Amino acid sequence: MTRIALTLLALASSTALAAQRTAPPLPAPVDAKVAALRDAALKDDVAYDIVEGLTTEVGQRLAATEAEARARTWGVAKLKALGFKNVHVETYQMPVWLRGEERAEVVAPFPKTLKLVALGNSGATPAAGLTAPVVVFRTYGDLANAPAGAVRGKIVYVGNAMVPTQDGSSYGAYGPARFVGPALAARLGAAAIVIKSIGTDHHRNPHTGVTDFPAGVAPIPSAALSVSDAELLERIADRGKPITLKLVLTPRFAGTGTSGNVIAEVPGSDPKAGIVLVGGHLDSWDLGTGAIDDASGVAITTAAAKRLLDGPRPKRTIRVVWFGAEEPGGYGGKDYARVHGGERRGHFHGGGGSGSSRLARETTGGERSESERWRGRTGDRRRVGRSTAEGGGDKHTRQKDYLPGGERWSQRWQAGWLEGRGHEAGGGEEGKVQSEVQSEVQ
Repeated sequence: MTRIALTLLALASSTALAAQRTAPPLPAPVDAKVAALRDAALKDDVAYDIVEGLTTEVGQRLAATEAEARARTWGVAKLKALGFKNVHVETYQMPVWLRGEERAEVVAPFPKTLKLVALGNSGATPAAGLTAPVVVFRTYGDLANAPAGAVRGKIVYVGNAMVPTQDGSSYGAYGPARFVGPALAARLGAAAIVIKSIGTDHHRNPHTGVTDFPAGVAPIPSAALSVSDAELLERIADRGKPITLKLVLTPRFAGTGTSGNVIAEVPGSDPKAGIVLVGGHLDSWDLGTGAIDDASGVAITTAAAKRLLDGPRPKRTIRVVWFGAEEPGGYGGKDYARVHGGERRGHFHGGGGSGSSRLARETTGGERSESERWRGRTGDRRRVGRSTAEGGGDKHTRQKDYLPGGERWSQRWQAGWLEGRGHEAGGGEEGKVQSEVQSEVQ
């Protein structure tokens, strides 16, 4: 009986090993012309030159400010120098939000100075600051389930357990603390809110980003603590003693200003064939230089279009758009849809928010896209297009707003290890981009 059992076990093992040794399906062949374009793109420096130039010669590009206007001027000159056609700017009006003074300290039980930054659209404290008790919520869900009256007149703290993920998905999973947490706290009667930065670095550079207050909800002071300072606050809370915090946040709304989209084209051979739209957003937050979010995005897509500008003429017109004012609410995309919504277009490829790393995944919508076929044609070395985190609120949903109903759209997601790691916190962005590029070509 034992011999039979051993024989059966050996047969089962050999069958399993044989199954493991079965050759996988062969990859789809890559067209030689496509492979040549791909390999040439991996060797040129057009994308990096755009990132380096934009961050060095312009720097931060806060929406609807003089800095963003300089970026549009720089962009027009750069696109013309690269040989693109029909280069122009389409402007629009939008509300302007400006950063002010930003300070925080634990008054009791253990006096500490904290590092924080105001979130976009934050309200302001009195000039002398606001001092109030803190109510600690470890997650956004805890705040959402808080009983009525639990936070009235107090400063709300909301934590998160964000970790780095290849596709940046944790940004979407934990982002609601920033996207809608302040509005919820305001509706519950909180005096102010501070959140743990929606990021994964453990330095003391807080991570900013936009928050939205619906009509009828007055903005309250809203800020993000650095990850390390947020964890400090949680450790203090673990002692079980009441926490008192003092905040000084003095941002302001400065009326209406001008933003705009920079547009350029690679003319196609058939005007009736439609338009392929590629691009990213030109604006950035004001704490860094916007190298990752989103100079890399406009650079990657512009460099891809440049390959077609210099190579065989495409049938469809390739339109490159450097959208303005994405960070405070997608104003550039909305205005583009207003102006160009009646045009026939093909794919939409967004720019990146996470740098220039390898493609992680791709999603499509609308009509069935050609992306599956393109995936086979270009092979696994492709590095193009979008790299932001799905579910990130502003970016993911607004892709579809740029296209009329029924048109095809496609998003390319690169490895999102940099998502939430300094690109909206200031400092070191160019080095991160450069190290990413070096690692890709080694």
